[in-house]
Amino acid sequence: MKTNIGIVVLVLFFQVCFAQNESRKPLHGQVVNDSLTLESGYVLNVSARTRTFINSNGLFDILAKPKDTLLFSSLAFLSKKIILTEKNCNEKLFLVQMDLVNNELKEVVVANGLKINSLAGGSQQFVDRRYFDDEKSSPKNRTMASDGTIENGMDFVRIFKDLKKILRKKEDVKEEFVSDVAFSEYVKVNFSPSFFTKDLSLKEDEMELFLLYCSNDLNSKKFLKPEERFMLMDFLISKNKDFKKLSIFEK
Repeated sequence: MKTNIGIVVLVLFFQVCFAQNESRKPLHGQVVNDSLTLESGYVLNVSARTRTFINSNGLFDILAKPKDTLLFSSLAFLSKKIILTEKNCNEKLFLVQMDLVNNELKEVVVANGLKINSLAGGSQQFVDRRYFDDEKSSPKNRTMASDGTIENGMDFVRIFKDLKKILRKKEDVKEEFVSDVAFSEYVKVNFSPSFFTKDLSLKEDEMELFLLYCSNDLNSKKFLKPEERFMLMDFLISKNKDFKKLSIFEK
């Protein structure tokens, strides 16, 4: 009896999955930029758990339906997330505008802490200033037991917040987009490139897509403190397992 129930449940599961895929139709699209031609990249349908490639002309095809979440990633371009509408799905050629990577992000200097030019008159300039031991005093109370933090470590919460400030300079930037990009940037500061290429076995051009995939998970915003670095690592490893399971859509 239990065996029969298990078979019925399994059949129903596959029927639901098949019905979901049947409701999706091929979406023909093209990724464009005003300055450069996009030569390669990926499109990931988070809702359908499928991804496809972007060809040398920026063209792509993927199964999709309204309310599906699509993630776009390509080297030298800023990753993008779009929730499809009825209009998007009915277009003969769905155009996706992608921007070049914002060079201002590279102006954030991270070296034993985050160096930011504060507004005149504010107190943050004193918080950001580096202080050192001398013969008579120390900025750190050496008589107290260690609190477990890394001395001169990087403040990733500050990095996250300051990156968000930089990205908000454009008036039309949405908060969700700002959080996604800021999360991706501070993760790249927190972990070396070898962590992604060797430990996670990701290709160089897959890294941005993977980080955007991670940031789409609401749990990603829970690991922003230095002491939660290992929890963040576990989160990335877990998401990487899911990422590897995504099927490739081929026309």
